[in-house]
Amino acid sequence: MSLSITVPETGWEDINVNRLNCFAATASLAALTAFAAPAAMAAKIFVVGGKADDPFWSIVKRGAEDAGSVAKAQGGSVTWLAPQNYDNLGVDAAELIRQAIDQKADAIVAPDWVPAAMDPAFQAVKKAGIPFIVYNAGGIQAADRLGALNYVGAVDYKAGVAAGEYLAKAGHKSGVCVNSLPGAANIEDYCKGFADGEKSAGGKSDVLPLPATAEGNVTAVAQATRAYLLQHADVDAVMATANLDAVGIVQGIAQAGKAGKAFLCGINFDQAILAQIAGGTQACAIDQQGYQQGYYAVSILNGYVNYGLSIPTREILTGPGVVDASNIKATMAGAKQGTR
Repeated sequence: MSLSITVPETGWEDINVNRLNCFAATASLAALTAFAAPAAMAAKIFVVGGKADDPFWSIVKRGAEDAGSVAKAQGGSVTWLAPQNYDNLGVDAAELIRQAIDQKADAIVAPDWVPAAMDPAFQAVKKAGIPFIVYNAGGIQAADRLGALNYVGAVDYKAGVAAGEYLAKAGHKSGVCVNSLPGAANIEDYCKGFADGEKSAGGKSDVLPLPATAEGNVTAVAQATRAYLLQHADVDAVMATANLDAVGIVQGIAQAGKAGKAFLCGINFDQAILAQIAGGTQACAIDQQGYQQGYYAVSILNGYVNYGLSIPTREILTGPGVVDASNIKATMAGAKQGTR
C-alpha cells in the first residue's frame, strides 16, 4: 500500500509556524480552563439534620458525606448542621437554616419538621436565590409550597399506614402510637397513618403523647409504655416513632407482662432494633432508607449548582419498606456497613 502526501504551496516552514501557533493557543486555553475550574465547580452545600448521636440521623449524615466526597473533589464542601437537642425542634432547625444562608451557602438541604416554625426560614432561602431540597419530612407538598427543587425521602403518613396494616393483618388490632415529639408534623403523620392502617384492616388505634424530653430516653419511654399498657389491657399493637423509643417500648411491654401479647412495629432501626426483630421481641420496622435521603439530596444539588443538572422525577421516595423476620439477615448485613 502506498501513501501519497500533498504538500501545500505555503511550504513546511509556514505549516510548522501554524502548528506552533495552534499548540500555543490550545495550551493557553487548557491553562485558563484548569485555572477557572475550581471556581466554576465548588458547591458549598449545607445540610440540616438530626442530632449527631441519633442512630437514624448518623446514617443520613453518612449518606450526605459520601455524596459530599464528589463535591469536595470539585473544590466544594458539605457542612452538617444539627440541633443540640429536640426540645425546641422547629425554632432551632429554622435558626440552622438561617445560619446556612448567613454562611453563603450555594445550596441547602433541610427537613420541614415543624412548618409553622420553619417555613419562614425556607422562604428566606428562596428569597436569597439559594437552591434547596426538602428531605425526610414535609413531602412533595412542602417542596411545592416552598419552591424547593424537589423532595427526597419517605412519606411519613404512608410509613405509618404500612406499620398499622402489618400489625392489624397479623391479628393485632388494638393499637397505640407512642409520640415522643408532639407537634412535629412528621411524627403526627406517623401516628395518623398508623391509625388509618389499623382501621383499614379492621383495627383501631390511639395515641400516647409524651413530653419532648422523653424522646430518646429509654427509661422514660419504658415507664410510660408500661403504665399505658397496664391501663389498657386490650392493646396488642404498638408503634414507635423513633429508634431509641422502640428499645424503651420493648422494655415497657415486658415490664407490663405483655411480652408475646403486645407487638411492636417502629419507624427506622439500628443494631439494637435489628437484634430485637431477630430475637422476636419486635415484629417489624419501617425502613425509610436514611442513607439514600442524605446521598440523593446532596448529589442532586451538587449536580444542579455545578452543571445545571436536574431530576425530572417530582418526589424521590426512599420508603416505606418493611423489615421483619423474613429479610432480617440481609438488612443486618447492610447495617454492618453503616448504610442501613
